Amino acid sequence: MRLIFAGTPEAAVPSLEALAASDHEIAAVVTRPPAPLGRKRTLTPSPVETTAVALGLPVTRASRLGPDETAALTALHADLGVIVAYGGLVKEPLLSAPRLGWVNLHFSLLPRWRGAAPVQRAVIAGDTETAVEVFQLEAGLDTGPVFASETVAIGALETAGHLLARLAPIGARVLARVVDDLAAGIAVPVPQEGEVTPAPKLVLADGRLDWREPADRVFARIRGCTPEPGAWTTVADRRLKVLEAAPARDVAGGAPGTVTAVDRRVLVGCGEGALELLRVQPEGRGAMAADAWLRGAGTGVVLG
Repeated sequence: MRLIFAGTPEAAVPSLEALAASDHEIAAVVTRPPAPLGRKRTLTPSPVETTAVALGLPVTRASRLGPDETAALTALHADLGVIVAYGGLVKEPLLSAPRLGWVNLHFSLLPRWRGAAPVQRAVIAGDTETAVEVFQLEAGLDTGPVFASETVAIGALETAGHLLARLAPIGARVLARVVDDLAAGIAVPVPQEGEVTPAPKLVLADGRLDWREPADRVFARIRGCTPEPGAWTTVADRRLKVLEAAPARDVAGGAPGTVTAVDRRVLVGCGEGALELLRVQPEGRGAMAADAWLRGAGTGVVLG
């Protein structure tokens, strides 16, 4: 078939590579424009654009699929549109332009976690499993019937970043199979069933830790907000990023937010239990081991 591929982040790269290696033709790769990255805020092409250029595929940069982009993509007379974490909406008339419409690779057990941050929301909620699912794109947000699904366990210590990196190649394999089945005319979608839960994009405030919560809930939020938008707390009204932590089930927790050092371990009391801080980043400084930070911070530290 003749395909249009839309995607932006690293998680979409395995899918693009899988389709490029298939018997199908990719007529266009749509991705968001270069974004400022790093401390110098250097404009950097998306991982999907970098991969597409290396593969010799035509690239369309677009922050939104407006009338001009719709006209150009419609003129390609594609059989199918494929979207993987593009970061923008596909609306009519572009939604119906390809002969078979569009399919979307999503990283959740739909209809649980419909939206932009399904992996992060699943980890924050303490879910023990998620999925990769390929569904027919509709006007509604992640509402279409599902062509294929594969359930994946979430590791007890796994961050959202690690989980997404693990899901991406699994999703690419499932997506490639669905595209082949659509080409053969044997793909059969199944309507979504179950309770709908939203997964809106995370903002900085989602990363703030509440030490009054049980330790397992605080740990889940740290994992779900790593690497983006980042988990954080405050020390004397200055932000402290929590880059890495671990459960501390072998010790009793002190008062919520109270920091203590036990055999070079940096422990923080929670509403129930305690967490061990491993790596942190004080405001205006670089990342460091938690015990090095605490030696500089002194005694009587309370996190807010």
